[in-house]
Amino acid sequence: MSKNKKIFLLLFLVMVGFGKLKAQGGYRGDDKLLHFGFSLGINTLDFGITPSLMDIGGKVYQADVSSLKPGFSVGIISDLMLASHWNLRFTPTMHIGDRELSYTNSLPNPDVTSSILVSAPIYLKYSAERYGNLRPYLIGGAGAYIDLGRDNNLAILLKPFDPFVEVGVGCDIYFSFFKLAPELKFALGFNNMLTPLESRDTGSMKEENKVYTQAISKLTSRLITLTFNFE
Repeated sequence: MSKNKKIFLLLFLVMVGFGKLKAQGGYRGDDKLLHFGFSLGINTLDFGITPSLMDIGGKVYQADVSSLKPGFSVGIISDLMLASHWNLRFTPTMHIGDRELSYTNSLPNPDVTSSILVSAPIYLKYSAERYGNLRPYLIGGAGAYIDLGRDNNLAILLKPFDPFVEVGVGCDIYFSFFKLAPELKFALGFNNMLTPLESRDTGSMKEENKVYTQAISKLTSRLITLTFNFE
């Protein structure tokens, strides 16, 4: 298990354990038709990579994400009660993070690709029966990302728009005047996010930097987030 995954798991277990010990359970916001909140969390941005297997100067290069780097997420929560166990949620969120690629055959690593993603997902949330001050749930939905951090000067240029699907699990922990929910989600993008050389301005690009794009056929976005929802 990687270091980042261990951190995610530890934070989740600590928050659930804290809820068992400290929660008072007076919050009754679940009974409202509509309520609001906010979320804070950490994320890791990742790529699914399909190599082109193109012969470039007698070599075939392949790329991989060199390491998962922790980022930051902040969002706003709007929750509509559909039934006793079902809720519809709209949670516009900003994700800030980095992705770094490494290449085979001693090709130097390109510049780190930084992203500022604004997402607009709609989720369907199914909650189990409340047990004391805890109520676990499943969540799933879809939305779209807009990348505000694109940089035309980088060797790898990402497209600005990406639809995605997302699934996750969480647990509502009830306190006197609010509830706290650690929530772990995994998102998978649909688009090929790689901008091909023929679709970008390469006039000022060094010839040796073109190989970074030529070595890749497809890049798809992946995002893991651990958020703490306050409602």
